[in-house]
Amino acid sequence: MDNTNLLVGLDIGTTSVKAVVADSGKVIGAVAVPNRGMRHGNIVDIDETAAAISKALKEIAKKTNAKIYRVVTGIPVGMLQLETASDLVNVSDNGQEVGNHDVRRVVGAAIRSAVKNEREPIAFLPSRFLIDGETEVDDPRKMIAHSLSVQGIMLTAPASSLHNIKKAIERAGYSNNFFVPTPLAIASVALSESERQFGSVILDLGGGVTTATVIHNNQIKYANIDFEGGSDISNDISVVLSTSKKDAEQIKLDYGYADPNLASAKNKFAVNSVGSNGQQMVDESYLSEIINARVMQTIDRIEKGLDKHDALKLPGGVIITGGSSLLQGFDSIIANTLNVKARIYQPDQIGMRNPIYSAAYGVVNYAYKMSDIDFLVISAIYGKDSFGQEQGTVPEKTKTSKRTAAVNETKRKEEYNRHELLKREKSTQSKPKTNTQNKDKGFKNFFKKFFD
Repeated sequence: MDNTNLLVGLDIGTTSVKAVVADSGKVIGAVAVPNRGMRHGNIVDIDETAAAISKALKEIAKKTNAKIYRVVTGIPVGMLQLETASDLVNVSDNGQEVGNHDVRRVVGAAIRSAVKNEREPIAFLPSRFLIDGETEVDDPRKMIAHSLSVQGIMLTAPASSLHNIKKAIERAGYSNNFFVPTPLAIASVALSESERQFGSVILDLGGGVTTATVIHNNQIKYANIDFEGGSDISNDISVVLSTSKKDAEQIKLDYGYADPNLASAKNKFAVNSVGSNGQQMVDESYLSEIINARVMQTIDRIEKGLDKHDALKLPGGVIITGGSSLLQGFDSIIANTLNVKARIYQPDQIGMRNPIYSAAYGVVNYAYKMSDIDFLVISAIYGKDSFGQEQGTVPEKTKTSKRTAAVNETKRKEEYNRHELLKREKSTQSKPKTNTQNKDKGFKNFFKKFFD
């Protein structure tokens, strides 16, 4: 297979590693393999985690008959910290067109001015660019300017945690091209544009961690992390029923209900119990009580943080995803307990209709939908080779030479910039916003941009 447009989204979870591969934005494969190298969202054994990553990526390569060399990894919200960042750079004393290099310079300067010790930048979300401190634009390129400034939100993660993730991927035999904030990745697929804009809560029920992230105005506004998840439910079942953790996990998947009202005392199943002769019979209602006790404890802790930040009043409600959302009745428990509207999200692509793939699928989708400016931001953070070594590059056009400004130079520049803005506005109004005409440039040009 031609690998030009191939990209893998990687979700390194506590209990499993998920990989989703897309070709030109179309998902062509997904795998999930067990991971024994993490505990509550943190790597505790690099070699074990590397082994799980290696197995996942080799399986996905075999499934798609393709070589994997572009990997983008999600960073969970528990590692993220948000900082405001801004800075200004000189473009030209006499004024000239803003180019890709200028955008990278100002973004890099803003990041360096705001990053803290022992943390590394993951992403930068520009809120606005300013031409000569006055004209506010979304994309300053091709506009004449003396100076260029940027304001935005920077997301960082602990340097030590990032080191462990990078090292695990490297030991697996691969290289990570760049990182994506997992909550924004999930939001790109699980939430509608209105839900992202007006406010929603993403409840990610992971194996080792449960996170509730508030998305409002397309940004992360708040996150509440609880260090319990699906593995703790399985452990409760194992202890109460005196069965192995492996059997407990399977019992949870086969017979588990988050909502006891959906379970029946008449429906029974056999359990291999340690220390007993043969098997014991257990009914669904008893199992659901075990599960529900842990679920309600977790929800209670999550609710306190959300309520404190008025997140439960947001019109989008709660969108539930992650492996534990497979437990039947989780949406009704959330809706009734928190008095909100709630729904379960899972990808609808064939071979991936499971909420465990939401994050990995979101990573691929987020990367595919990056705008021109997003590409420049990524290259400013991770370097010019952040899109893989085999992609083509198109040099930026050579900048015009410096020249003496004419008497009416300032007026000419203002008219030029106004003309650029009007031209963009007319173009936006006259053309329907399709995926390929807005941010979704397509992988055809994905790796062929912005490198001098």
